[in-house]
Amino acid sequence: MIRKPTLIAAAFCGVFASSSVLAKITADEAARLGKDLTPIGAEKAANKDGSIPAWDGGITTPPAGYKAGMHHPDPYADDKILFTIDKSNVAEYKDFLSPGQIELFNTYPDTFKMNIYPTRRSASYPQFVYDATKKYATTAELVEGGNGIKNTAVGVPFPIPKDGLEAIWNHLLRFRGLSIERSGGQAAPTASGSYNYVGFDEQLLVEYSSPEATPEKLQESNILFKFKQKVTEPARLAGTALLVHETMDQILTPRQAWTYNSGQRRVRRAPNVAYDAPGTAADSLRTTDDFDMFNGSPNRYNWTLKGKQELYIPYNSYKLHSDKLSYDDILQAGHINPEHVRYEKHRVWVVEANLKDGTRHIYKKRVFYIDEDSWQVHVADIYDNRDQMYRVAMAHGLNYYEVPTHWSTLEVYHDLNSRRYLAIGLDNQEKMYDFSQSFNDNEFTSSALRREGR
Repeated sequence: MIRKPTLIAAAFCGVFASSSVLAKITADEAARLGKDLTPIGAEKAANKDGSIPAWDGGITTPPAGYKAGMHHPDPYADDKILFTIDKSNVAEYKDFLSPGQIELFNTYPDTFKMNIYPTRRSASYPQFVYDATKKYATTAELVEGGNGIKNTAVGVPFPIPKDGLEAIWNHLLRFRGLSIERSGGQAAPTASGSYNYVGFDEQLLVEYSSPEATPEKLQESNILFKFKQKVTEPARLAGTALLVHETMDQILTPRQAWTYNSGQRRVRRAPNVAYDAPGTAADSLRTTDDFDMFNGSPNRYNWTLKGKQELYIPYNSYKLHSDKLSYDDILQAGHINPEHVRYEKHRVWVVEANLKDGTRHIYKKRVFYIDEDSWQVHVADIYDNRDQMYRVAMAHGLNYYEVPTHWSTLEVYHDLNSRRYLAIGLDNQEKMYDFSQSFNDNEFTSSALRREGR
C-alpha cells in the first residue's frame, strides 16, 4: 500500500510564510533543547515504525586507529543494503523521494538506482555549539527583510524555526569548523562520461563559529566568514583565485568579493560573484549560489517552511569518500556510480523558495530538503521559469570525527536538460581536510589573494 506524501505535523513544524517580523523562541520552547529535541532542534525520538532510530548523540569519538589527516574510515562498513530502488519499483517508494529524485529515475531508467542502508543518526557537533544554540535561542533575530541576522553567535540561530528564512539561515550558519583548509576538485562529465579534472585549494575562516564570538563582536565586524579559493589545475586555469567576505547584516554591507586573474595578474572587485552568476569553471552547470547547496543572500526569494518529511537522502557517505576509489571509479555518464552511494531515511525540513516579483534568477523555484540533525541541505529540487524541473542537487555527507561536524564530502548537481552533471568536492586522491589550521585575517585580504594566485 502506497501512502500519500505527507509532511509531518508538530507544534514546531507547521507551514509558515516568510515575514520580516517573527515571534522569537520562548523560554519554554528553548527548554526543550537537549530534552525531547536534540541540542540543535531535531526530534530525538525514533519515527513511528522505527526505520529512523532515536538520536543518541551521534558520533562523538573517532573509530579505533583513526588519526587526523586520514581519509575517514567507515564506522558502518558492516551495514548491508536493505533494498535497492530502481525504475522497476520507484512507485513503491515515491512517498520518501523528492520530485527531483524521481525525475532522475525517469531520465536514467537503465542506470540510476538508490541503495538504501540502515539509518544512522551520526551527526554531532562540539558542546560549545550546543551551549551557544541554547544560550541565544531566545534572542536570535533576522534583520529587516531577512537579509541578515543579529543577536546570535556560534550556534544554530533558529533551532525551532518559525519560517523558511530562519530554516535556510540555519543551513547557512551550520557549524563546519573554525579554520579549515581543503584540497579537492570538480569534474563535469560529458554525455559520454569523459571529463577534465579541475583542482582547487580552499581556505575557510568562520568567525561566526568561534567559541569567542559574541553578538556584539559580530555586529562590530559584520563578518560571518571569509573564504579563499585557488585553482591548481589544469595549467590554463592555475592561479585563478577568489576571495569572499560574507557579511552578517547584508543590508548594511553586501557580500564583498575579489578575483585574481592569472593571465592579467590583477585583483579586481567582483560584485557579480553572487546569485545566478556561473560557478567557477563549472561549464554553466551550477550558479554561484548553488555552491554548498545554497549560499549568499536569500533576498531574491520568498521562503516558506512547508514542514517535515521522511526522505531517502545520501548520508554517511564514507564509501564514496574513500581514498581506495579513483575518480574514474566514481564518475560515469549521466550520474556518479550508484554502487558507491549510500542512502538512508531521515527526517528533513522542507523549505520552498519562490522568486520574488520584479527580481531575476534563472531558477524560478527551489525546494530544499534540510537534514534535521545537522541543518545541512542534502537535496535540492530546482525549477526553471517554465515551472519545469531543471536541476537536482544532492550533497553526500558524513561526520568528520576530529571536529566533529556533519558536512558534505561530495556535491552533485544534475542538469536534466543537458543530461550532464557537475561533481564538486572530489578528494579521494587528495590530502584530507585540515580542521586544525589557525588562519588570521591577514590571509584573507586582496593582497593575500594576489600572493595566492602567484
